[in-house]
Amino acid sequence: MISIIIPTLNEEKVLEKTLLALRKLISTPFEIIISDGGSRDDTLNIARKYAHKVVECEKGVKQTIALGRNLGAKYSNGDMLVFLDADVEIPEINTFFETAVNKFENQKNLVGLSVFLKVFPQHATLSDKLFFKLVNYIHYTANHLLPLGSASGEFQMITRQAFLAAGGYRTDLAVGEDVEMFSRLRKLGKTRIEAGLHVLHTGRRAHAVGWGKLWYLWIKNNLIFIKLFNRSFTKEWTAIR
Repeated sequence: MISIIIPTLNEEKVLEKTLLALRKLISTPFEIIISDGGSRDDTLNIARKYAHKVVECEKGVKQTIALGRNLGAKYSNGDMLVFLDADVEIPEINTFFETAVNKFENQKNLVGLSVFLKVFPQHATLSDKLFFKLVNYIHYTANHLLPLGSASGEFQMITRQAFLAAGGYRTDLAVGEDVEMFSRLRKLGKTRIEAGLHVLHTGRRAHAVGWGKLWYLWIKNNLIFIKLFNRSFTKEWTAIR
C-alpha cells in the first residue's frame, strides 16, 4: 500500500486539481493524507472532500514542511510513503506507480526514489526548462555516480522501514530537509532518481523569486551550511502562493 502525504498551507488554488489527479490511481492500493499547517482559505474543505485523512497541526505550532511530512507519516498505513507537494501532478499515474513500485520490488536494498521534475508546459519558461534539467542531473549524479543521496521535495518515495530508521525529516531545517533526508537514506541503502519518470509542478517559487536568488539559496543552504555547519542558512522558508 502507498501512503501519499501532502503538507499544505493555504493551497486552495492548486489542491483540488492535485487530488483529483491522484484519485485516478487504481493500479495499487493507496491513501491520501493531507497534513495541514493552519490554512485559513478553502484548503481544508477541499482536503476533506478528496483525501482519506486530514491531519491538522497543533494550534500555536508553526508547521514547517518537514514537520508536516512527519505528522502525515505518523498517521499513515502504507508500506511505501510518497511525499508530494500540493502543486504537483503525476502524469499517467497508474503506469508511473507500477514502474516505481517495481523498482523497489526488484532492488531489495532500494530505500528512496525520486524522479525528474518538469514545470507544467503552460507555465514553463525557457529558464525553467534549462535549470530544471540541470537540477535533475545534479540529483541523478549524486545518487547514481557519487556515494551521496539527493532529491527535491516535490516527489520523494521512501520505504516505511527506512523512513522510521532515519527518524523522519529534520524539523530543525527550514529548507534543505528534502536533500538532507536522501543523504541520510543513502547510508541505509540505495537511493535513485528514475529518469524514465517525471512529475509536473507549477515552478511557482522560481517564478516568484527568480532563478538567480533560488540557486544562491539552494547552494548556500544545501552545499555549505547543512554540509559544513549542520544547519540551514535560511531561518524561514516563506510560502509562495
